[in-house]
Amino acid sequence: MTLSYVLFDEDGETVDRASTTEPLEYIHGYAQILPGLEKALEGLHAGERKEITVGPDDAFGEHDDDGVFEVDKADFPDSEHVTPGDEFVAQGHDGEAISMRVVEVLPDGFVVDTNHPLAGQTVRFEVEVASVRAATEEEISRAQAELEAHANDSHDGCCDHDHGDGHEHDHGPSESEGAAPLVQLSRKR
Repeated sequence: MTLSYVLFDEDGETVDRASTTEPLEYIHGYAQILPGLEKALEGLHAGERKEITVGPDDAFGEHDDDGVFEVDKADFPDSEHVTPGDEFVAQGHDGEAISMRVVEVLPDGFVVDTNHPLAGQTVRFEVEVASVRAATEEEISRAQAELEAHANDSHDGCCDHDHGDGHEHDHGPSESEGAAPLVQLSRKR
């Protein structure tokens, strides 16, 4: 399916878009887009427009308070230049990349948030379907491989933060715990 869309946050602000000149293309049924969006797109045809509202569980997840924590300034490169809104990525204990956003600067550290910026929000999409076609065998094979890789990377559901059955881990790696230093991705202004 090929579509254009505009994504709005809970306050009605535009936060993302795919235009008709640079549309989103995905293989339906292979978890390549948000579950709530994919479900709402099912059965639509080329040329159809639809407004779709998706709750947190089927969009970017609920906000996890454990995903907000303090990190020492020593763990950040060029810590004197870090400001709220800056985004970083760190390597977790299992080698997985952990994206984080600085939300507060403290005297000796930073408060960071590893939640998606839209976590906990009901979001709205305005979509227009440009085309619908059967996927090729190659596209299906690639989509299946990506789905399986994602499932293998999720470590039994981690890190959607269902930490029952004694499954616990730290979301705030530091160099003293053997994690790689943080690497700045971008600076939002």
